[in-house]
Amino acid sequence: MENKPKNQATDRKYYAFGVKLMVDFGFTLAIPAVGAAFLGQYLDEKYHRYPLFLILCLVNAFLISARMIVTKAKQYGKEFESIDKS
Repeated sequence: MENKPKNQATDRKYYAFGVKLMVDFGFTLAIPAVGAAFLGQYLDEKYHRYPLFLILCLVNAFLISARMIVTKAKQYGKEFESIDKS
């Protein structure tokens, strides 16, 4: 019976960690993509080069997001291990 509250507390930590991870990675993907779409569309309209700038901006957003996700995944891996130890 004494283990049950500890398990519930640990489960809550894992759920909170999972939600934090989803939100953070979601924003990491969405913000650069949306910004790139607006910037690319603006530049395409300004220079009449449809869809050149949009594609270039989206590729750059993908590369930036991928780099940020790798960095954050390493940080979250360490944080996950610390939850496991506590």
